[in-house]
Amino acid sequence: MPKPLMDTYSPPNLDFERGEGVYLIEKSGEKYLDFISGIAVNALGHAHPKAVAALKDQADKLWHTSNMFRVPGQLELAEKYCRDSFADRVFFTNSGTEAVECALKSARHYHFANGRPDKYRIITFTGAFHGRSYGGINAGGNPKYLEGFGPAMEGFDQVEFGDHEALKAAVTEETAAILVEPVQGEGGVRAIPDVCLRGLRELCDEHGLLLIYDEVQCGAGRTGKIWAHEWAETAKPDIMAVAKGVGGGFPMGACLTTDAAGAHMVVGTHGSTFGGNPLAMAVGNVVYDELSKPDFMEHVVSISNVLRQSLSGLVDAHSDKVEELRGRGLLVGLKLKDGFGNRALVGKAREHHLLMGAAGDNVARMAPPLIINEDHVREAVSALDKALGELQPE
Repeated sequence: MPKPLMDTYSPPNLDFERGEGVYLIEKSGEKYLDFISGIAVNALGHAHPKAVAALKDQADKLWHTSNMFRVPGQLELAEKYCRDSFADRVFFTNSGTEAVECALKSARHYHFANGRPDKYRIITFTGAFHGRSYGGINAGGNPKYLEGFGPAMEGFDQVEFGDHEALKAAVTEETAAILVEPVQGEGGVRAIPDVCLRGLRELCDEHGLLLIYDEVQCGAGRTGKIWAHEWAETAKPDIMAVAKGVGGGFPMGACLTTDAAGAHMVVGTHGSTFGGNPLAMAVGNVVYDELSKPDFMEHVVSISNVLRQSLSGLVDAHSDKVEELRGRGLLVGLKLKDGFGNRALVGKAREHHLLMGAAGDNVARMAPPLIINEDHVREAVSALDKALGELQPE
């Protein structure tokens, strides 16, 4: 990044000036098919008319009061979340990592409030990503993200993704909760099987632990249900962190809890100056109203099946370069074989005006707006086919 910005990103030489639906338009006027949507954020695409209208209307009225005063939009949106989910209580944040921080604090404080302050440890998994805050990087446990920030934070026990025996062995009398993404995003677009989510619920019940889902990336309708864990039916969490898609492009997140897991979070235990501000709530209500329409999730399921079928054909056609197709719903990835780089593929796709992202485990990730149609799928697959054809060994 050019000074005076911190050199923490390395974006391509593109300057997008506006967005229209599933496309981003560069200042030159060239259009790019957006199949990453701000990393699973722009759920309704760019410049959705209802979201734009809600934001403009609220901007003419009131931007900010802080949580010293009631924000009516918070109650309205919280009631919708609780009406349609496991949750009874909601705390609004500005981002996913703040939602995760609230979830971690809620889990530890639950045991403190119930006379067990010794139960504070959180079990997490390799490949996890829970944000960039100090607590988030320690929960995620990625050595690359921890490097240079001092000693690791006490209280996290990380086990190998998919190792059931290691998970059981990690549970001790000090364990407070298990934190997991139903579909890992940054870790390589790895979906946890429904039977394993149900197993996590049973393990938590057996040992008196709280089950925390991080649905920051995989929630908000991305898998074809409002919340990804709903595919597993009986695997409801006690606490859940959400963000990204719930704001449709406006920064917002939330920590959802059951009554039992959230009742102890009282005045003084947590707070936020900007969380749940009037602008975010205006947009968040509109986004949720769209996502929760009866036929919207049907569309996501239908179009994700079309995308998966088309991508499966690419895997077969380029079997010398692609190892497998991963993910669920409209959070999918192509794991490349050794010798071929995911970032190189992302660059090649961009040359053909398709925007994707790179994830861990050498996976090229796609998280398009939930409003894509079959024409967009064909356009994306055509560009990706060309990009794979041009991809050379590293």
